[in-house]
Amino acid sequence: MTKTTVKLLAMRTAFVLIALAVIPAVNAQEIVLGQIGPFTVLPVPDAPEINQGIKAYVNEANKQGIRGRKISFFEADDRYSADGFVEQFKKSLDKKPVALLSPIGSNALKRLLDDKLLDNADVLVMNAIPGAESFRAPGHPKLFHIRAGDKQQIEKMVTHSRTIGMTRLSVLYQDLPIGTSGMAVAQDAASRTAGLELKGVKSAPDAPALATASQQIVALGGQGVLILGAPRFMAEGVAALRKAGVSQSIFVLSYVPSGLIVKLAGVEGARGVGIAQTYPNPNGRTLPIHRDFEAAMKGSFPQLTQYTSFHLEGYLSARTVAEALKRNTEKEPTAAGLAKTLRAMGEIDFGGFRVDFSRSNIGSNFVDIAVIGSDGKLRY
Repeated sequence: MTKTTVKLLAMRTAFVLIALAVIPAVNAQEIVLGQIGPFTVLPVPDAPEINQGIKAYVNEANKQGIRGRKISFFEADDRYSADGFVEQFKKSLDKKPVALLSPIGSNALKRLLDDKLLDNADVLVMNAIPGAESFRAPGHPKLFHIRAGDKQQIEKMVTHSRTIGMTRLSVLYQDLPIGTSGMAVAQDAASRTAGLELKGVKSAPDAPALATASQQIVALGGQGVLILGAPRFMAEGVAALRKAGVSQSIFVLSYVPSGLIVKLAGVEGARGVGIAQTYPNPNGRTLPIHRDFEAAMKGSFPQLTQYTSFHLEGYLSARTVAEALKRNTEKEPTAAGLAKTLRAMGEIDFGGFRVDFSRSNIGSNFVDIAVIGSDGKLRY
């Protein structure tokens, strides 16, 4: 073997060793996802349960990795404050997340859009609560939704009330954008539903105002009542209406945990309340998504025996982003590249829950209605 050949072999060996040393470093670089939400102050379990659903998917995905890389996930508490959200959003950018999942709160989302936080930040937001139309039309090119919006939920409940034979539907709505804009949607839906008359009563969230408004609802003589407002307002509205003697069917939006209604109105008062659902039954067993979701939750939170729609929402938010990451061809995923991939994916079926961003940034219009039974549990 000549000196030249030995030299070439040594150079080739050195090149291979360098390449092998570099590859693990690249593969080891993690893809960062985050969640900014009200983990304190807000007295409902939305953010913590969404967080558990996200972690369940992340832990499951990290068994295989995504294109050879692991997912790193962090959360930050905005204390249910718009200023707190802006503060945590800016801090989170230091961690270089490719996406933030499921922020919660009208004020936080309004600041996200009004302050144009997404304009110059290389981050995408997947899913947002609530689903008010003002956050979706026009929305933002880097803000995507897998939750059916308030418009779809309200339209479903209005048409459902007519389907089951109602001709007069009353609306108790909060003097807040989610309530007033929801009332406008309900009026529009009723105007397109033959044979249905709809009248509303606006109320502040305090107990005396709700008591007065409930008496006004009784005077309207509706065959059912739709309540529109913040989660606490809707739950307290159920209790106030039952106390006022309303025994008819009551409908609320998906944001209200059934347990909160049972706590405030009692099991008897909660019985028969219909809650809009923007995801399949989280405790179902018939669909492939049920099996995947349950396996992930058991793997990460074996102590839980019942799951909520917020658990499933977190799981699906993370899974949707992961599906886009798998299909993204960028060496380093960017928010713009991920948004482009989401729009190009077409319909994705997660085994009973479908998302499709090819027409807009709203990926799902799935709405069902679950009813609280005599045992205080939801029946789908």
